[in-house]
Amino acid sequence: MVYFIGAGPGDPELITLKGMKIIQACDVVIYAGSLVNKEILKYAKPKAEVYDSATMNLDEIIGLIVKSHKDGKDVARIHTGDPAIYGAIHEQIVRLEKENIDYEIIPGVSSFLAAASVLKKELTIPEITQTVIITRIGGRTEVPKEQELKDLSRHGATMAIFLSVQEIDRVVSELKKGYQENTPVAVVYKATWEDQLIVKGTLNDISQKVKSKGINKTAMILVGDFLKDIKTYSKLYDKEFSHSFRKKEDL
Repeated sequence: MVYFIGAGPGDPELITLKGMKIIQACDVVIYAGSLVNKEILKYAKPKAEVYDSATMNLDEIIGLIVKSHKDGKDVARIHTGDPAIYGAIHEQIVRLEKENIDYEIIPGVSSFLAAASVLKKELTIPEITQTVIITRIGGRTEVPKEQELKDLSRHGATMAIFLSVQEIDRVVSELKKGYQENTPVAVVYKATWEDQLIVKGTLNDISQKVKSKGINKTAMILVGDFLKDIKTYSKLYDKEFSHSFRKKEDL
């Protein structure tokens, strides 16, 4: 069996219990060394074979998995964050299915959620935003034309922008075509890692602030009015609001 495991955003304690237990049990561990905290490897058993996929291409990764499968060894394929978001697992899955190798996907904590947690913010505030857009700017990996930042920004929703801080000037230029220039922005470098760094600003000044800190990779860009000091609240715990588990209080 091959297990695609979300290692979480950085803090090794943010991996799921299931993910940790599977790593402990597997004979072979293949991890994305350019992004996954190496502290995660402490969960591997002492005699496990450990490989860093950062220097490997797809054929090499699949070749190693196929060999391990033929040798009767379970494989932990560890990805950063959650494998389903920019995890490049699709092409691996296609190849495993061609080889008739069973696999399972173990979800993890994505970096956009880790960024929200260290900012101590909720991404979905009633009356402000009830939508979260997860996206990236186009580069060597193209973005469909109708999904470019300038078009998505017109929704005014909370936006989590992956893999784009190296193009912060272009990101800001695109976002200004939809958001107001005073829209708050937070850039979180390596959320939950020991060297985490948070930069806050607006679309008017965030680019200069980010560049002054030398941030050009491994950072999440969060955009939207949820970052403001908001005084509107959910009805969920309002004593005058009833639902299937609680009746409203009579005044």
